[in-house]
Amino acid sequence: MNLGISFAPLVPPYVIWAGIAVTAVLVLMLFAARSRGAWMRAIALALMVLALANPSFTREDRDPIPSVAALIVDKSPSQDFGDRAKQTEAARAALTERLNRIPGLELRTVEASEPDGEHDGTRLFSALSSALADVPPDRVAGAIMITDGRIHDIPADAAALGFAAPLHALITGQPNERDRRVVLTNAPRFGIVNQPQTISFRIEDQGASSGAVQITVRRDGEEIERRTATVHTDLKVNVPIKHAGQNIIEIEASPLDNELTLVNNRAVVSIDGVRDKLRVLLVSGEPHAGERTWRNLLKSDASVDLVHFTILRPPEKQDGTPINELSLIAFPTRELFQQKISEFQLIIFDRYARQGVLPLVYFDNIANYVRDGGAVLIAAGPDYASPTSIWRTPLDAILPAEPSGAMSETPFRARLTDLGKRHPVTRGLEGSQSDPPHWSRWFRLVDTRRTTGTAVMEGGNGKPLLVLGRQDAGRVALLLSDHIWLWARGYEDGGPHLDLLRRLSHWLMKQPDLEEEALRILVRGRDLTVQRQTMSDSVNEITLTTPGGAERKLTLQSKEPGVWNATIKADELGLWRATDGKLTALGNVGPANPREFTEVTSTTDGVRALAEATGGGARRLADGNSLAIPRVVPVRTSTTYKGDDWIGLKMRDASVVRGIGVLPIFAGLIGLLLLVGALALTWAREGR
Repeated sequence: MNLGISFAPLVPPYVIWAGIAVTAVLVLMLFAARSRGAWMRAIALALMVLALANPSFTREDRDPIPSVAALIVDKSPSQDFGDRAKQTEAARAALTERLNRIPGLELRTVEASEPDGEHDGTRLFSALSSALADVPPDRVAGAIMITDGRIHDIPADAAALGFAAPLHALITGQPNERDRRVVLTNAPRFGIVNQPQTISFRIEDQGASSGAVQITVRRDGEEIERRTATVHTDLKVNVPIKHAGQNIIEIEASPLDNELTLVNNRAVVSIDGVRDKLRVLLVSGEPHAGERTWRNLLKSDASVDLVHFTILRPPEKQDGTPINELSLIAFPTRELFQQKISEFQLIIFDRYARQGVLPLVYFDNIANYVRDGGAVLIAAGPDYASPTSIWRTPLDAILPAEPSGAMSETPFRARLTDLGKRHPVTRGLEGSQSDPPHWSRWFRLVDTRRTTGTAVMEGGNGKPLLVLGRQDAGRVALLLSDHIWLWARGYEDGGPHLDLLRRLSHWLMKQPDLEEEALRILVRGRDLTVQRQTMSDSVNEITLTTPGGAERKLTLQSKEPGVWNATIKADELGLWRATDGKLTALGNVGPANPREFTEVTSTTDGVRALAEATGGGARRLADGNSLAIPRVVPVRTSTTYKGDDWIGLKMRDASVVRGIGVLPIFAGLIGLLLLVGALALTWAREGR
C-alpha cells in the first residue's frame, strides 16, 4: 500500500498563485508590525489558500508483478553434432527446475532455429525478441541462451536488445573440436554452354595442423576431377558447362581424422548454363505456303541465330540466263556442310529433295554430324515420297521412318498417340484434351513404313505424323506433313503450332526440361517435389538423401501421363539428392551452402562481448567429462551478474495498481471544521 497527497484545484492555477502571493505579503506585513495573533492569522490565510487547491489524501493498493526471464534453447542442426544435444537437454532441465524455484519470476522457454527449409542460419536473438515482445523492459530479469555459440543475428550493441538486464550464454560442445570445411572464395552464377568456368576455393582445418587433402569435383553427380592439395591455400578448378539450365558443381574434401562432421566437407555451386547463340541452318527445297512458318518461328526467338537458304533455281532449271544478271546467291554448300557444319545446333530440311545441289558426300557429313551430337529436322511434303526423296541418301541410316512412296490427301485431324501423351514435346498441347482435338484439319500425309523412332502424333488411320528418334549422341525428328502452316494461318481456328514447333526444336537441341527420361527435384517454399518423367508404365522407388546424409524412400504417384511425383516437407537447408538406381537428381533447399554449416565448432567468442556488456557472460557447460551448470541467483541491483559458479538475474520491483482510495481534506465536515476553527482561533486571539 502506498500513501500520498494529490491536488485537484477548484480554480485556475493563476488564481491560486495570486492567492499565495497576497497571503505572503499580508503575513510579512503582520510580522513586520509585530501584530498580536500574527501566527493565527497566517495559519488561517494559508488554510484558505490551501482549500482552493483542494488537496486529498490518496492510498494505492498494488500487487507485485513477477519479473520475466527468457530461456532460449538452440535447436539448430549444428546442435546435433557430438554430444551437444545431450548437454543441451541436461542444462535445460536443470535450469528450468532452478528458475521455477525463484519466487516472483516468470520463465519463458523458447526453442529457436529449428530447421524449416526457409531460414538460413541460427537466429536466437530474433527468437528472444519475439519471446519478450509483450513484456515491458522494466519487467525483464534477463535471458539465458543454451547454444553452441554459432549465432548469426547477434546485435551490434547491448542497446539493441531492448532491455537493461543480463544476458548469459551457456555454450555446448567441447573446447578442442576438429573440423574441415570447403570455403568458396569466388563462384560464377552463369556460364556459356560448352565453355569452362573457374571456381576459386580453399580448404580450412580448425583444430588441426596443415596437411594434404584429397579433393573430388563433381558435375550433376558425375565425377570430373580428383586431385591432392594443401589445406589453407587458394585453389581453382575449371568446370566445363555441358548443358543449358542448372549445372550443380560439388567440391568435396576428404575427411579429417576425428572431425566433428562431414557436412561442410562439401561445397555446392549452382551455375546456370546459357547458350551464347543457337545456330540453326534452315534449307528450303523450294518456295511454298509453309516456308515462312519456319522462318517466322526461328526469327522470333532472340536466342536463335538463323541461316536460311531457299533453293530458287535448282540445276535442272538452267535457262541460259547469264550469272551476272541474276540476283541470286550461290548456295555455299562446302562451307556449310563440310567446314562449319559442327557450328550448328540444328539443321532443318523443309521440303527438300535431291536436286543435285548437295553431293552425296555432304549427306555423309550430316549423318556423322548427328551421330556426334547434332540434330536434324525433316519437314516433309510430297518430296519425301518422291523418287528424289532425301531418304535415298546416306541419311537413310539415321531417319526414323522410311517413305512407302504413297501419300494421302484425305482431310484428317492430328492426334496424340499414347506415347505422345507422355512425351514432353507433345504432352498437354492446347486443344489435345478434347476428342477429336480442337485443331484444324490437315490435308496431306506422307505414308511411311518400318518406323524405328517414337511416333508422338498420328494422322488418319493411325499413321505416323510426327516421329522422333535418337542416333548415338544426336537426335532426329520427322514431320510427315507440310500443312502445319494451316494452324499458323488460323484456318478453322488453327492449332498450337508455336508451342509444338518450339518444343520440337528445343528437344532436338537437348533442352533439359524436354528430356523423355528425367529425374528432377523441384523446390517451392518448404515443399520439395521429386518428379520422374518417363515413357514407361511404372517407375522405381526413389532414394532421397538429405543434406545431413540421412536416407528415406519415396514411392512416386502418377499425376499425369508420363509424370510421377512425390512431395515432402523440406526440413533441412542444403543439397538434396534423389536417385532411382539409374538417374540422379540434385536440388538445393535454400542457399547452396547454408550458414549453419559454414563453421560448426563451438565457441564462446561470438556472443561474449555482448553478454559482458549487459553484466552477464559466456561460459562452457563442459567441465571435463561432466557438466558445470551454474546456480541461478536473484539479484536486486548490481553492475555484474555472474560469478565462478553462478549467474544472476535482475529482479524487478514492478507492480500493478489494484485499487485507489481518495480522501479530500477540505470537503465535508472536516474542511468546515478546519476553516471555522482557524477563524475562531484568530477571533479568540484578537479578543484578549
